[in-house]
Amino acid sequence: MTLVEKINVTREFLQAKGMTAPEFGLILGSGLGELAEEIQNAIVLDYADIPNWGRSTVTGHAGKLIYGDLAGRKVLALQGRFHFYEGNPLEVVTFPVRIMKALGCQGVIVTNAAGGIGFGPGTLMAISDHINLTGQNPLIGKNLEDFGPRFPDMSNAYSRDYREKAQAVAQKLGIQLDEGVYIGVSGPSYETPAEIRAFKTLGADAVGMSTVPEVIVAAHSELKVLGISAITNHAAGFQDELNHDEVVAVTERIKEDFKRLVKAILAEL
Repeated sequence: MTLVEKINVTREFLQAKGMTAPEFGLILGSGLGELAEEIQNAIVLDYADIPNWGRSTVTGHAGKLIYGDLAGRKVLALQGRFHFYEGNPLEVVTFPVRIMKALGCQGVIVTNAAGGIGFGPGTLMAISDHINLTGQNPLIGKNLEDFGPRFPDMSNAYSRDYREKAQAVAQKLGIQLDEGVYIGVSGPSYETPAEIRAFKTLGADAVGMSTVPEVIVAAHSELKVLGISAITNHAAGFQDELNHDEVVAVTERIKEDFKRLVKAILAEL
């Protein structure tokens, strides 16, 4: 089955389940999936029940697709994403973004937990741009002409318009929303202190193991993107040791501000 055929099968399956015409897609990262539980009139599917869908194996990723109403918008939310480091091909990692486009989404809010290079733990950072150091690109192979061009422009992959609206909303709520560059690596090992020094020299403010492939595919599909990183720890060299438990713990601490912010932004987009 070709990728386009898989997309069509999955789209028809989800539409038959009542997941029709979402306005926005939400991709919720480590520890941030709780926002999806606030979706009203929800239709909930386990990833295992969706044809051609991947599996999420990481702590803090529930593995459910949720459709319904949030902040007055119809949304399709991923409660847990797929990562390249789990052994997933990038076709699987980015498949949900293809489905968001096929179902009619106009934009995507993508979130992640990230290590801070320019910012400390507890910071919320709007992503202004990214650096792809995964060594991979999800568009390698036959181009999906129905979705976008062979060589998509990445100049405004993170919509300037969306960021401006997000900053205005954050200011109104009294929530500090910083802005910076996200550097994407493959993982799953955390970076070495020497790598972080190199990333800082390259101009990165946060580092993580997700988001970049999904945003490349979103840009290819002409989906507008708002990216928000929850800075959950200092990157290597800025603290003694790194572990995923800390990531989950810090997201727990900042999740209320995160949820308030995303809901208010959705209402304004």
